Amino acid sequence: MAFSIFMLILGMNLSKEVKEKFSHEYLSKMPATIYGRVITLQPGFTIPKNELVDELKLLQYVSANKVDSSGEFKLTGNTLDLMRRPFTFQDGKEGIRHVKINFDGNTISRITDAETGENIGFFRLDPKFLGMLNADTKQQRIYYSLRSLPDILKKGLVATEDKNFYEHGGVSFRSIARAFVANILAGRTVQGGSTLTQQLAKNLFLSRERTLWRKFQEAYIAIIISSSYSKDKVLQGYLNQVYLGQYKSTGIYGFGLAAQFYFGRPLTEIRADQMALLIGLVKGPSYYNPWSHPKRALERRNIVLKLMSENGVITNQQYSESVKMPLDITPEPVLNARQPAYFEEIQNEIKANMGEEFQNNIGLRVFTTLDPYSQIEAEKAIRQEIPKLEKSQKGKKLEAAFVSVDRLTGEIRAMIGSSNPGFPGFNRALDMRRSIGSLTKPAIYLTALELPKQYNLSTPLANEPINIKLKNGKTWSPRNDDLTNSASVPLFLALAQSKNIPTVNLGMALGLDKVKNTLTVLGIPEQQVLEVPSMLLGTYRLSPLEVTQMFQAITNRGRKAKVTALSAIVDQSGKILYQYWPKSQQVVSPQAAWLTTWDMQQVVKRGTARYLEQKFPNMGIAGKTGTSSNNRDSWFVGVDGREVSAVWVGRDDNKTTSLFGSTGGLKIYAEYLSNRKPVKLHLPLPENIIKVKFSNQGPNGSLIQDCNGSVELPIWNQDNSFNIIDCSRKKQAPTEQRKNFFERLFDW
Repeated sequence: MAFSIFMLILGMNLSKEVKEKFSHEYLSKMPATIYGRVITLQPGFTIPKNELVDELKLLQYVSANKVDSSGEFKLTGNTLDLMRRPFTFQDGKEGIRHVKINFDGNTISRITDAETGENIGFFRLDPKFLGMLNADTKQQRIYYSLRSLPDILKKGLVATEDKNFYEHGGVSFRSIARAFVANILAGRTVQGGSTLTQQLAKNLFLSRERTLWRKFQEAYIAIIISSSYSKDKVLQGYLNQVYLGQYKSTGIYGFGLAAQFYFGRPLTEIRADQMALLIGLVKGPSYYNPWSHPKRALERRNIVLKLMSENGVITNQQYSESVKMPLDITPEPVLNARQPAYFEEIQNEIKANMGEEFQNNIGLRVFTTLDPYSQIEAEKAIRQEIPKLEKSQKGKKLEAAFVSVDRLTGEIRAMIGSSNPGFPGFNRALDMRRSIGSLTKPAIYLTALELPKQYNLSTPLANEPINIKLKNGKTWSPRNDDLTNSASVPLFLALAQSKNIPTVNLGMALGLDKVKNTLTVLGIPEQQVLEVPSMLLGTYRLSPLEVTQMFQAITNRGRKAKVTALSAIVDQSGKILYQYWPKSQQVVSPQAAWLTTWDMQQVVKRGTARYLEQKFPNMGIAGKTGTSSNNRDSWFVGVDGREVSAVWVGRDDNKTTSLFGSTGGLKIYAEYLSNRKPVKLHLPLPENIIKVKFSNQGPNGSLIQDCNGSVELPIWNQDNSFNIIDCSRKKQAPTEQRKNFFERLFDW
């Protein structure tokens, strides 16, 4: 009687726990899934066909002789045949889509439906799965509904692990008896008798201890689950819950995440032999780990394939082909945190925009702006260049940071916070502020160019040694880096050659308050900049992300778009919890911003960053080098038609590196562009910008208008205030033959 009462009470308690836990457990412990940016293609979109192929490969699409399955493509001449995977985007689910994309040079000319031939206005590619956002649980999984799981997987699992799954009531006494006899005859445990339902019960409710009491509870819970839920519900729970491996301290749960972990592909696209490998891991993920024990894993996979063949899950021909296949796993186990710096920024933005409303354990889907292509190439550049730069450091370690954003939208495309890009430690891209040196100069020249009736690119700036009396009674005497002086230098040349003395003279004439105001509207935190003369040479400190924001605004014709990594957050039902639409605000005049960007192009074309022009001629790249005092920090900002990128190189102890912006950060950026081919930076003329020719025939080598001059500069002719000489009345006599002005001025 007492035993019956005990069993009744135990059954009631376990049943309550099952109902509370089973329906939600494997969902409620699902960390947020993170995706990269969504690529939208449309006619007129500029992208080289080979670059699009590289993007597809990055998304784990495979080249095929004939495209007949999702995740496949074929490039023939100027036509790309592509079958996109089904994917649930932030605004809803889209099924498999078979399209043909035609190219005219580097531009998409037409997109058509491969089945109907109808024109398509725009077409989206599924984004790259980046990983899981760290959660309170050590379990991670990608949830799949039963109907979305491949039949071969479902049937193969049942054939291998629980042949009588659809017949028993949660516990198979026949299997238990068979396993008992087999283990007695072998003298050791060679076979288990647990059903899939029992294994699910163990994973969801019980510890891994081996006791009779735990085994009894396991069987009792399995019977309750089987009597309360359909076989399909049980199988769905098992496929999403089963433990299939370990990545550091994180468990790999469910076949969905396991497919990404072992093969780098969605579960719906892996082959029969790959599914067999995953099924084989159920018996012992550590023992059959394909990286640690490839021979065991291969043998186990082939046993599973044999069982699948014998039970009609695959044909004899499929079996013969599958057993010949190699393991074909990824080179090394990697889960998430491939972009630890970027993931930190995502978490910061989630907290700032959603606060306590964000729950990271209910299977949310987070869409970001990360460009996997840019991220990978930036990581490669840092891994390759930092060891080279360290050779000059006498054994001292260098650190690095890299941030790249879309020039127009401010969306963050890549972020690295360490010279070891995969190391989730101190994030120098976000949390480190260092003196930016000459990176501050474009903002000063921009401030001047906002006053077109006073300053233009030809305006002469004093370039003789100066001494400035400070409030503390001391004297500050800035010098040019090359220690040369002259009576004056044209404004455009002072920035191109990064001259200190003309910059300080200009900044003092403008007023420190006006320069600080420009920095603030460009996105620099006001409290970071003290109104002291040395601010004109960048003694204030910024993070790489803040630097990128400033230059995004300058090079986007004065329109500041908030730099962001977060695009949208969607819950399991498809409800959009957060969405960010890129927007920009005009913070400085488009003319002054355009002129400053043009002058930054001269930095690359003929100035301190001309190394880039040698490597990437005629691409119109704009840039600025920056070096802090005593060469503690090496900075470079580069801008092409696609991105604004900021690179920092230095030491954590803030000691000298002997590197300049042109010998440190610039080298990393150049290596980045060697693989992430630059897009030409076009600068359409804003309103009231005219081209004027000059020669250096003025006093002390200053510029004067000359209809036959060799120097052509863009000028903001606001209200027709610029006095232009009339070159149409008479043709001026040619000036004396001489070496090209640019060649002579920049020949040092």
